[in-house]
Amino acid sequence: MQRVFRLLPPIAVAILIASCDGLSGPDDSVPITGLPRELSIAEGKLIEADNRFAFKLFGAINQQAGDSNLFISPLSVGMALGMTYNGAAGTTQQAMQQTLELEGMTLEEVNQSYRDLIDLLRNLDSRVEFTIANSIWYRPEWAFEQAFLDVNREFFDAEVVGLDFDNPTAGEQVNQWVADNTKGKIDRIVADGPLYDLIMLLINAIYFKADWTSQFDKSLTEDGPFTLKDGSRTTAKMMWHKDPVSVWLYRDEGITIVDLPYGGRAFSMTILVPDSPQGIDALVGGLTQEQWSSWIAGLDSTGFVVSMPKFKLEYKIKLNDVLQGLGMAVAFAPGEADFTRMYVPGGIWIDWVLHKTFVDVNEEGTEAAAVTAVAMTVSAGPPSLIIDRPFVFVIREKFSGTILFMGKVMDPTAG
Repeated sequence: MQRVFRLLPPIAVAILIASCDGLSGPDDSVPITGLPRELSIAEGKLIEADNRFAFKLFGAINQQAGDSNLFISPLSVGMALGMTYNGAAGTTQQAMQQTLELEGMTLEEVNQSYRDLIDLLRNLDSRVEFTIANSIWYRPEWAFEQAFLDVNREFFDAEVVGLDFDNPTAGEQVNQWVADNTKGKIDRIVADGPLYDLIMLLINAIYFKADWTSQFDKSLTEDGPFTLKDGSRTTAKMMWHKDPVSVWLYRDEGITIVDLPYGGRAFSMTILVPDSPQGIDALVGGLTQEQWSSWIAGLDSTGFVVSMPKFKLEYKIKLNDVLQGLGMAVAFAPGEADFTRMYVPGGIWIDWVLHKTFVDVNEEGTEAAAVTAVAMTVSAGPPSLIIDRPFVFVIREKFSGTILFMGKVMDPTAG
């Protein structure tokens, strides 16, 4: 077998709606050659906005990650913040709009486009398991705006749950939802136990599992050299196709782009490989929506025996610094954040945004999951104690210690 093409590990995994043909395989008899319907103008705008945010977010996180592995779901982050965006007003809304690249879109267009996109992606390929779940957990004693809860339930298909955040099982309830909606690949997003400081959690979970349209041959997987950024080499488990397969390929100056489809070809993994290992930083730093569109437009079908490493990654990052650096610092600022469309009295802000991901790329295909949680908090008010259950009371003279009366109240209305 002539080994003609060796790939570096992917740095970006994208959902690519593509018309790919000519690939062999038992599940390839009815390839998906396009969307079941045309995208609306607003949907097109939202996808472009999400992609611009994706490359911006990826670049900013990469500056923190340095030479470490990195794996995020911009769609998950964007959707969790999209729900939160519905509660923002004033300069906070403007800052989030700019950071999320949503200028030029009304809130109604954003919400409807997310609703349509969720439905489209969920049902696009029967051979790909792809789920999107959203939830909002709130303190029921807080008078959150019903319109805010309703719009997220309607357009983001969010499960809205009143939660006693002070209950010792509060964290476990949230984490169980996360585990259920990621098939156990991400089992927690908050600490188990009470969540005293929080008044609301807005969570997105995404799960993806798909077989390659042309799978790698497990019997050919072997140790092989992999060149690191500094020029040194390590050994990786390299997967191989047994025979040449049809892939979509594009070569630009200093880079090769290869597109490997899943299932019926609506979803794919697009891999960007710099000619030199040292070129990875420039590649990430130069990623833009415009450059991406140019590369994708240049993809063309060709035949290769493809080899790439199999790998499994788990990644976690607190996004506060990244998002503040991208322009929405006001949303994290006590006394400045304006979420009055979520809670009219105001005084609440984003405490933290946590993002966790998982990916397993092997001979059969890819399994990936992501969770993004946006935590809302408020300044601590005067300590309060609500005596709202049966109690005992004692009337005493405190200096002598004499007890004058004792009582027990089971029902204060009984007389």
